[in-house]
Amino acid sequence: MLYAAEGGGGAGGFTPILMIALLFGVMYFMMIRPQQKRRREAERMQSTLAPGDEVVTIGGLYGTVAGVDDDTVLLEVAPGVQTRYARPAIARVVTQAERAESTEPTDAATAGAEIVKE
Repeated sequence: MLYAAEGGGGAGGFTPILMIALLFGVMYFMMIRPQQKRRREAERMQSTLAPGDEVVTIGGLYGTVAGVDDDTVLLEVAPGVQTRYARPAIARVVTQAERAESTEPTDAATAGAEIVKE
């Protein structure tokens, strides 16, 4: 009779493993995945810095990008005052400088087309 009572507890050994797997799944989707997404966005923002962008450093200093190197950014914090920062020290871009874009048509069919109002 004692053996029959223990036989029903065989499924109970699977429950802790399932709970641990569920805990890791929740931690991944609630903590790890959003942090990875924020890191990718920060790296993309730091790689697209260009002269003329207004930025804020992680220390709260506002400045305008005067130059960009591989690992550093030269910020103008006041007229004639420039400081050098590591790229990861840039927290966010406040205003992006206007980039020169090509206004030429992309295909030959629209290259010679003109709009004429009658």
